[in-house]
Amino acid sequence: MAVSQDDKSLLAIYRNADTREQGFTLIIRKYQERLYWHVRRLVIDHDDANDVLQNVFIKVWKNLEGFREDAQLYTWLYKIATNESLTFLEQQKRKQSVSLTDVESGLSNKLKADAQFDANKLEWKLQRAILQLPEKQRIVFNLRYYDEMPYEQMSKVLDTSEGALKASYHHAVKKIEEYIKNS
Repeated sequence: MAVSQDDKSLLAIYRNADTREQGFTLIIRKYQERLYWHVRRLVIDHDDANDVLQNVFIKVWKNLEGFREDAQLYTWLYKIATNESLTFLEQQKRKQSVSLTDVESGLSNKLKADAQFDANKLEWKLQRAILQLPEKQRIVFNLRYYDEMPYEQMSKVLDTSEGALKASYHHAVKKIEEYIKNS
């Protein structure tokens, strides 16, 4: 079966007791790369992103049967991935009993430790600039810039008004521009 099937078809395959696991596998195949990069941009480290993504899929497996299709499957999955990423970052903060600034500094150090890291390349400057953003702005920026998610959909993922999201994105862009200009 093709991975490019629409969500309704995939959910129908999942909801059939005989093809439930196959349906779940097809849903994972369709969305795992997009979800991985969404999570990775939030937690930075590859291994951490894989751990979070595994938790996302466990939660999806446990809750997919109750998915009512009020929202798009994609939106529902992103909401779970975002919440799991935030939970992971919060646990990191508590585990280290340090401030969020220290966690963000640790994320920045993980970025610099990447074998491909080159501080002079614009893409790395952008990544460092994004890490300087407050958590909410970082999430909004990533969803809009990398995932090209419309504000309407983002509003459902983050339970925030479109106006607040547009303001967060605008502020994030200004901070990133300023960071890049001065670094």
